Formats: sequence, structure tokens, C-alpha cells
Amino acid sequence: MTSRHLVVVLLVLAVVLVNAAFVGLGSVFEYPGILQDDADEILEKFRADEGAIVALFSMLALGAALLAPIAVILGRLADNDLGRWSIRVGIAAAAVQVIGLLRWPLIVPGLADDNDADTFDTVHTLLGTVVGEIFGYTLTAVWTVLIIFALGRRLAGRWFEFLGLTAAALIALGVLVPLDVPGADFANFVGYVLWSLWLLALAVVIWRLPDRAEGPQFVTP
Repeated sequence: MTSRHLVVVLLVLAVVLVNAAFVGLGSVFEYPGILQDDADEILEKFRADEGAIVALFSMLALGAALLAPIAVILGRLADNDLGRWSIRVGIAAAAVQVIGLLRWPLIVPGLADDNDADTFDTVHTLLGTVVGEIFGYTLTAVWTVLIIFALGRRLAGRWFEFLGLTAAALIALGVLVPLDVPGADFANFVGYVLWSLWLLALAVVIWRLPDRAEGPQFVTP
């Protein structure tokens, strides 16, 4: 399997894991709307179905972690300065999201057992809002823009570029959610839906490239 084929598999797997986990969490945990509730209410709902919630957040974290190898392979395929920057940003985006998400399986169970709402609020703000969301949204959006221009317009055309840039812009609006800006949470949700579609489109486009389309010839001069 070539690196090009491997990244296609990783792209599809990441989309499947993240969206399956997101739907599951929405069903059993009322996620992400529950994040706006009081700490006591969040911990109570967490205890009610802890096993499923921990498993789904672990799945979500795994899906987010796949952005790191995806970024490495795509950045190397691009083989230019933007590609090299995209590797750094993509790894950082994966790391902060994984750190933010793993608080649920690693830290929250103990806090739920102790009903420690004060510590939960602190962890939720630092690892969730600041690290996982603000840094995560920003770095994901920046990576998307970098990789679009690193790979070049010849990869798929302007429709592909427009879809990715629109998704990135809407994802970036997620940094306004903690400020209670009206519509920011919905815009962020739509952004991730479009981003999932863009990742799948990227997988299809890369899969259909000829085998020789690895290395410098993969991009627009």
C-alpha cells in the first residue's frame, strides 16, 4: 500500500469514527448541548451512562488523533513549504483535540464518583474550552487552509477549494461559542459537517490520482 492509498484509508476512517461517536454521544449524552448545563447536571448525566459515554469519547479522540498521520502524509505528498507547515499545524491540531477529549475517559469518571463539580468546572474550562475547542478549532481551520493551497488547485478544482475554505471559516467561528455569540455554535456544527464532506472528497480525489502522482508533481507549480 502506497502512502497515497494509506492516507485515503485514514481519511475515511477518521470521518467514520468521529461522526459515529458524535451521533452516539448526541443520543446517550445530549452532546454537545449538554456542555452548556451546570456542572452538577453534566456529572449526573455522565454517571447515568458512564460506560457508553467513555467508550464514545475514546472513539472520538481516536478519530481526532488520526489527523496527525493524515497531516504528515499529505504534507509530504505536497513536498513544499506550505506542506511542511501543514504537518506541524496538523499534528498540533490533533494533539490539542485529543487532550481535550481524553478528559472524559481519564479525568471525569473520578470527578463524577466524588461529585466534584468545582474541579470539573476548572478541567472543563481549561482542557475543554481553551485547549480542545479554542485551540482545536483554530488549528484545524488553519491546517485545512494550508493543505488546500499546499496541494494546489489542480488537485480537484475551485469547488474543492471553496468547500474546504468555507468549512474552515465556519469551524473557526467556534472560538466565539464561549462568548455566547448568537449562531456561533450552529455555524461551527455546519462547519464540521462540511469539513467531513471535504475530507471524504479529498479521499476520493487522491484515490483517483494516477500512481505517479506522488511527490512534487502532486501539486501546482
